[in-house]
Amino acid sequence: MDTNFNIRQINDQISAQSSILGLIRQGVEQRIVGQQHLIDSLMVALLCDGHVLLEGVPGLAKTLAINTLANVVDAKFSRIQFTPDLLPSDVTGTMIYSVKREEFEVKKGPIFANFVLADEINRAPAKVQSALLEAMAERQVSMGGRRYQLPELFMVMATQNPIEHEGTYNLPEAQLDRFLMYIKIDQPDAESERKILHLVRGEEGACGEDISCWQDKGKKFQALDIADILAARQEVLKVHMSEPIEEYLVQLIMATRHPEKYDAKLAGFVQFGASPRATIALDKCAKINAWLVNRD
Repeated sequence: MDTNFNIRQINDQISAQSSILGLIRQGVEQRIVGQQHLIDSLMVALLCDGHVLLEGVPGLAKTLAINTLANVVDAKFSRIQFTPDLLPSDVTGTMIYSVKREEFEVKKGPIFANFVLADEINRAPAKVQSALLEAMAERQVSMGGRRYQLPELFMVMATQNPIEHEGTYNLPEAQLDRFLMYIKIDQPDAESERKILHLVRGEEGACGEDISCWQDKGKKFQALDIADILAARQEVLKVHMSEPIEEYLVQLIMATRHPEKYDAKLAGFVQFGASPRATIALDKCAKINAWLVNRD
């Protein structure tokens, strides 16, 4: 078998398929300015089928980012404002008795969407966070003794406010482990701030959520189908990873489990080592980062 030929063939396929990512990026950049790290991270999480935890002060377009992503992909978006009085049924849904049909009917909650924004997730008590944990980990919701599957494309983006801690609850480690990425968002620079002003004023063709009038170099933007994203996820799995990179990945994980074997100073900074879930996630993210620049 000609390994070099196979890699070249895969590269050709990657180059052809990765154009979809450019379309997503173009769409998101129509409304999100000065947050390139956020956009790139969302692209990786989307293709990796993972969830993200965002931390940043109010007003940095955290809500706008995932709302825009849902519009670009032509998917269902829902927003849940987490508060101390929120109930699990407010997230997952509940069983309602129908007098007419004389039976219980399922009323699905906002969790049954493709993109879910869990705004200020640390303001909800543990029982609500546990309800969200099942959805994130098992991609299902249990109600009335039955299990209901969530959409195949399902992504949770949760936010935390770092400057306000009154009335908040620390997220349990089990739930933090379900997030693929933890992203800190900083304030934009002066040039980005000016572009934001122009965008809001309408001087650069802002169209709000109506993507039919979004344009890139004079061409109207077309929303992508969910099937395009699911196909791209399969394509990413074909990205080749060399043995030295694979060994480096494994050693990174091992260094978190046995830090004293690598550097005595590390032992004081690590309480728990990364799990196999982290190894798998790191492998996927590495491949997607290569895919982002059309490389194996």
